[in-house]
Amino acid sequence: MTAAAAAAPYQQMSALKSLKNSTFQLTPFDSPPSNYKRRNTTWRPPKAAIIPNFHLPMRSMEVKNRTFTDDIKSLRLITAIKTPYLPDGRFDLEAYDALVNMQIEHGVEGVIVGGTTGEGQLMSWDEHIMLIGHTVNCFGGSIKVIGNTGSNSTREAIHATEQGFAVGMHAALHINPYYGKTSLEGLVSHFDSVLSMGPTIVYNVPGRTGQDIPPRVIHTLAESMNLAGVKECVGHDRVDQYTKNGIVVWSGNDDQCHDSRWDYGATGVISVTSNLVPRLMRELMFRGKNQTLNAKLLPLMEWLFEEPNPIGLNTALSQLGVVRPVFRLPYVPLPLAKRVEFVNIVKDIGREHFVGQKDVQVLDDDDFVLIGRY
Repeated sequence: MTAAAAAAPYQQMSALKSLKNSTFQLTPFDSPPSNYKRRNTTWRPPKAAIIPNFHLPMRSMEVKNRTFTDDIKSLRLITAIKTPYLPDGRFDLEAYDALVNMQIEHGVEGVIVGGTTGEGQLMSWDEHIMLIGHTVNCFGGSIKVIGNTGSNSTREAIHATEQGFAVGMHAALHINPYYGKTSLEGLVSHFDSVLSMGPTIVYNVPGRTGQDIPPRVIHTLAESMNLAGVKECVGHDRVDQYTKNGIVVWSGNDDQCHDSRWDYGATGVISVTSNLVPRLMRELMFRGKNQTLNAKLLPLMEWLFEEPNPIGLNTALSQLGVVRPVFRLPYVPLPLAKRVEFVNIVKDIGREHFVGQKDVQVLDDDDFVLIGRY
């Protein structure tokens, strides 16, 4: 070992002692400011957390893609669009796009995405918001996209509605809290939580929710400029009551929509039947009273709702060859006798009035795919 190498450890120790005994000077960047005060150790929540209805996505000043409530109020024919599936249960977006295009080509003005008919209740929220965004991206310039972002949980309804408007939907559809229900004051608070975000249609269907939304709740909500109107399933008297008070109403019952439109002042219909015969439904809503056409379509409407929607529609579109015969459980196709009956209804109305190009056929039980996991 050389003398220099042997001396190195002692030189390092000497340097450390010198460093220890030296006085450090703070640089200007290390020095606290002259007005420095000791930090308060009490935690305070972020400001946004204490502002009621602070919906960050809707605070943007970007309005080029926003829709005014009056644009929604003027719609006469809105289709509650079907969601088709692939054999593994995923969305069949090719069939979905074709079905939406058929609606646009035949004069439908808006679509409800992920509603009861579109089986939003069987979707994850990721699927739900993706489908809304996909519809806006592909068709938002040609048709109004109304996303069903309602829930019986106010928290979920708020979050889904924020996301729906963030991906570009033109309006939201909101149902009242089902199963658990709530008080009338709770209904108002629930809807108020989402009305501030954008144009909103309130959906009243007591047969599914187990609770009617009474007129006094709707009249309270009508104070908001974002209430576009009500999809009402209770009947003509309720429709008449709203329209006489200047509240926009869409019939939620296809078999009543003609009379609601022309005798009771409804603006139009949010329709299941228009998935199948969009041009005829447009004629029913736009060209004045037509009892002959209405009577011609009533057997189809009655057939569609003999079992809970969307069982009939899913069966019909499968037999028309427009979608694959794939059902997400718990929905299953109508029995064979009813499938035969549908073929006869199509022949009576005329195949040319229905969507798709294939001949209508009676499918066998084995043709259907039922999926529980997807």
